[in-house]
Amino acid sequence: MIKSNNRKILCRAFCLAFAVLVAGCEQKAVLNSGEPVTITMWHNYGGILQETMDELVDEFNATRGREQGVIISVTAISASRELNEQLSKIAAGDPGVPKMPDLAAVYPAMAMVLSKAGLIAPLDDLFTEKELSAYLPRFVEEGRLPDGKLYVFPVAKSTEALFVNKTFFDRFAAASGMDETLATFEGLASAALRYYQWTDSQTPDIPGDGKAFFTADSWFNVAMAGMAQLGGDFAGTGRPDTGSDAYRRIWELCVPPALAGAYAVADNYSSSLCKTGEIVACTGSTAGILFYGDSVIYADNTSERVEYLVLPYPVFEGGARVAVQRGAGMAVAKSTPQKEAAAAIFLKWLTAPDQNMRFVASTGYLPVTHDAFGKKMTGEIEAAGNTAVGRLMEAAAQIYEQYDFIVAPNLDGIDRMTREYEAAIKRAMQEGRQRVAAGEDAARVSEELFAAFAL
Repeated sequence: MIKSNNRKILCRAFCLAFAVLVAGCEQKAVLNSGEPVTITMWHNYGGILQETMDELVDEFNATRGREQGVIISVTAISASRELNEQLSKIAAGDPGVPKMPDLAAVYPAMAMVLSKAGLIAPLDDLFTEKELSAYLPRFVEEGRLPDGKLYVFPVAKSTEALFVNKTFFDRFAAASGMDETLATFEGLASAALRYYQWTDSQTPDIPGDGKAFFTADSWFNVAMAGMAQLGGDFAGTGRPDTGSDAYRRIWELCVPPALAGAYAVADNYSSSLCKTGEIVACTGSTAGILFYGDSVIYADNTSERVEYLVLPYPVFEGGARVAVQRGAGMAVAKSTPQKEAAAAIFLKWLTAPDQNMRFVASTGYLPVTHDAFGKKMTGEIEAAGNTAVGRLMEAAAQIYEQYDFIVAPNLDGIDRMTREYEAAIKRAMQEGRQRVAAGEDAARVSEELFAAFAL
């Protein structure tokens, strides 16, 4: 009886292995049957990233794609908002919209929308466990939706860092005796207040005209990362946790400095404020390094060459090292087995170490596989030398080695929550700044704003 069962088990195992082999041969045969499979791809990469992607697609079509019978046809859409609008209309079934592309650059929030509409395919069956193990686990897990399946495949990632105009900072530190560390939000706030006072003292006949030192590209990310550093969860319940003791500490290190004029509040990107000399430091995406440039242009059209430092993301004193992980991935449209397999063939080729490093080099984005991030990254840092990108890659490598990472939760309405919080915190900062500038007590204004904000 035991021998009979063993024979049955062996027979089943052989049949299963044979079926997998046949399926693979059939898939390869379909992709090499003389009828190429054309894969449409939408992305919003611009500048160097778009140029590099175009070059890689041409190379794929001429090499691996030709071998496998796969052709990639690309449409570049200039802005993330426009891309998301088009995909949202497709998900809603709006009349007159184009057909869903076979590949689309998306964040998990948009993937949620597309998945609910039944428009994208889970990718777990298109990649083996061995293939997925080549990628950094945190990058793969970010692309899993609440059903546990992988829908967004990692292509390039970024985190946030602290960008510092070293030219301005050295001048300020030498003149003021500033000794605060910028490694913590406490040190950042202290330095910002000192900088405002120092710049204000340069024109004693014009009181209250000090300059801001810092701003954040995303105050929502400051709160989300800060809460995680302090052991809390800012947005995981579906609404911002603004009533906890941990959040109160974040408020105290974000809002009062803004009320004093030490932090800037603006609707444009922080790199724009850096380029005009309005601030010295900011937190923002590592992918934004190319927007800072190497000079400051003042209001009178004079300019000054400057050098930037790129430092790891600040931490609240006593907190854990946590930073926000960012970056869109690729979603595969639910279609035919042949098209889904063809899309996976391209993604595997695109994210192989050599191609992946070519895609992300000199951009501030980071590769997604262990091999590329380890061996290839070291070579890229050495090749870049002491340039802004070289310093950026060094800081990013340090962050990825020493920090844990969080991403915005894959919840319905997370984009709306982010926008609403960002707008609300900026309104509070701007209103408070006006009141303090008009003579009201800063501590009392902050208390009143917090009491209203935390409701």
